[in-house]
Amino acid sequence: MKRTLLPALTAGVLALTAITASAAEPLKIGISAEPYPPFTYKGADGDWTGFEVELGLALCEAMQADCAITPTGWGGIFPALDSGKIDMIMNSLSITDKRKKVIDFTDPYYYTPGAYVAAKDADFAIPDGLDGKVLGVQGATTNASYARRALADSGVEIKIYDRQEQANRDLLAGRVDTILADKIAMTEFVKRDAARDYEIRATAPRHKAFGEGVGIGLRQDDDALREDLDAAIARVIDDGTCASLSQKYFETDICGG
Repeated sequence: MKRTLLPALTAGVLALTAITASAAEPLKIGISAEPYPPFTYKGADGDWTGFEVELGLALCEAMQADCAITPTGWGGIFPALDSGKIDMIMNSLSITDKRKKVIDFTDPYYYTPGAYVAAKDADFAIPDGLDGKVLGVQGATTNASYARRALADSGVEIKIYDRQEQANRDLLAGRVDTILADKIAMTEFVKRDAARDYEIRATAPRHKAFGEGVGIGLRQDDDALREDLDAAIARVIDDGTCASLSQKYFETDICGG
């Protein structure tokens, strides 16, 4: 009897120790390792900052949870979530029906439309004058999905990029005629000295491809975490924390769905 009880007791202690150690680990907030200012980027001190970084940490404070910003390559961010390398994706991730088939989402915490950027002196209309033009867009984004679905008959050539900054650079270099990306990010982009001859030329209409707004991506069985995050999102919106951060980074309030 004692020989069977001791291993069982030892196993129980080890299991409890493992649970305690797991509970002590910080929640890992996955962001793209490729900067996406002003949402996520490295500050002068080398630390990650930006609207979503600060908001993510505010959500953790509201939940009284320890969290760690965990940069992950955009191309591998969904597998990283599935494997447990990160606990959530907080990187301007639009809530779409396609994505909901493989991951879960919190309530939305912001919504902005897609925007087209082109040279100020460009002699074509957007979107009606895109025939024969080249459009740059980041792959695996709602903007790419929208371009494929809504612009299929426009005659535009769609060029896909791994990172938004690649598309931005090709626009400035004249290798594409226009780019389509999140309006807030593009508002910041055209403020750069290098982009002084470029402007937002049009805004994409609300479309099913853009989903319901931006939420935090989670594993489908993380119901408790989703409920905690939903409550925290409601709190930071209601108490003005989200609006304050939005004003800091965008000079407008984008919070909510």
